[in-house]
Amino acid sequence: MSMFAGTARYYRLYRPGIPAEVVQLLTAEAGRLAPARRLLDLGTGTGQVPAALHEVFTEIDAVEPDTDMVAQADAALRPLLPEGLRLHHQQAEDFTPPYPGWRADLVTICRAFHWMDQPVLVNKLDTYMAPTGVVAVMSDGSLWTARSAWTDALRQLIQRFLGEQRRAGGQTYARHDQPYAEVLAESAFSHVAEHRIALKRAWTPEQVIGYLYSTSFAARSLFGEAIEEFEDEAITLLQQFAADGPLLEDVEFQVLLARRPGASPGQS
Repeated sequence: MSMFAGTARYYRLYRPGIPAEVVQLLTAEAGRLAPARRLLDLGTGTGQVPAALHEVFTEIDAVEPDTDMVAQADAALRPLLPEGLRLHHQQAEDFTPPYPGWRADLVTICRAFHWMDQPVLVNKLDTYMAPTGVVAVMSDGSLWTARSAWTDALRQLIQRFLGEQRRAGGQTYARHDQPYAEVLAESAFSHVAEHRIALKRAWTPEQVIGYLYSTSFAARSLFGEAIEEFEDEAITLLQQFAADGPLLEDVEFQVLLARRPGASPGQS
């Protein structure tokens, strides 16, 4: 069973989108490419990255292992991209080029690199990336890792229902200790530039609950028969913190842009 079983609808509705600053950064990268531009989005989820970048690429391949996520991505992306879109229901590590001579110009991995076999994946990327291709690894943490009075209280409530260790579907979460920048620096894409964008998100209690149900650590199915009790307690808790205004989350959105040595940003 997928770690995200039953989460796809909530994921599409409640996951924060790609910040405008990140869209601008990636659009600028695409502007340096040849007219035929190919985007490969690995771990696409419900297709947020392709949806944000669809106007600047002529071909988009989106890869996602969860069946329901693929269906949600198709519903979101097909109206935007009636042509030039291919959805692949598979693990990122198993992706192969869709036709001979295909090369990816930009590979994006957003909020998904921690689920992947990173050394295997970056080695495979080297076999089908364009010579001046760019790998963009993006992350911004989660409400589990956020640190504020209301997120700490919420995390403690989840732990009371599901246990102290962070869940990952039916398993516990296995943390990757090596920084992403180091993983990339040890690969063929060793020229790594880091961008950090500070954001402040505002949540309502209802949005927070929807977000939790989109995650592998607090999906509805994990609570079993206790789901109504959890939701009632969570809403009460969040409403107390939101009595004087929205629930605020300080976010740092990290973008790592990795290239092969010698493939400078100005090349096309």
